Amino acid sequence: MNEYLFISYYIAAGLGIGLLAGLVGVGGGGMAVPIFTFLFTKQGIGHNDVVHLALGTSMAAMIFTTFGSMKAHLRKGNVDTKMAIRMSVAVLVGTFLATFIASYLNGVYLAGFFSLFMLYVAFKMFRQKEYHYNENPQGPLGNIFTGFSIGSVSALVSISGAGLTIPYLVQQNVEIKRAIGTSAAIGFPIALSGTFGYLINGLHNTDMSNMVLGYIYLPALITFSISSYLTTRVGVRLAYYFPSETLKKFIGILCVLLSAKMFFQVIG
Repeated sequence: MNEYLFISYYIAAGLGIGLLAGLVGVGGGGMAVPIFTFLFTKQGIGHNDVVHLALGTSMAAMIFTTFGSMKAHLRKGNVDTKMAIRMSVAVLVGTFLATFIASYLNGVYLAGFFSLFMLYVAFKMFRQKEYHYNENPQGPLGNIFTGFSIGSVSALVSISGAGLTIPYLVQQNVEIKRAIGTSAAIGFPIALSGTFGYLINGLHNTDMSNMVLGYIYLPALITFSISSYLTTRVGVRLAYYFPSETLKKFIGILCVLLSAKMFFQVIG
């Protein structure tokens, strides 16, 4: 198929995922990975490393969105700086090390783990969240260990970690707005470290004739990042006009469908 046709697909994916990410406040990486896997397979890019390429490209695309989100929350003073720095150090290490694990895992196992994680995300979208004051929040060591764990999982499924970080911070008695802002600040080092890890571990996969650098497909990265950035802001504005619970249920159904698509596409 024509390469320019696939570019239009990446742009369309970015527009759609950016809009949904803005509506419900997620990074969009979980939705991008199965779409990238499908398009890369059809385009003949990545071959046996197609899942790794999808994970790396998705992670790289999140650098731009998480950086913009982090800047906005810092300006509004919605970031718990001490918590962000404490967890970010651990996140950087956990995310980077997990990319080495991902590079050695067969794409089938990665796809299976991704599918199970997306089902977990879907469960969370349908679940009513109730937070209570925690009389025994974790100390610095607990925050560091949790940051390391969040970074590791985020690298394996290529997400910014917001779905894991925000609930944790709220349970640590961080006010919800500051939890969202702090999560955005932590999401940027996840994207940065994960991208560097997938780049380093995928150097053997580099094929500049096809614009592949490590486990990153540059045309998809550029077009998807620009289009998703534009519609994320639109989604944030539209979020005021739609019931958040309805939107979360919609995303939950979408996560189930993407989970099944990813699993059967790679297994089959």
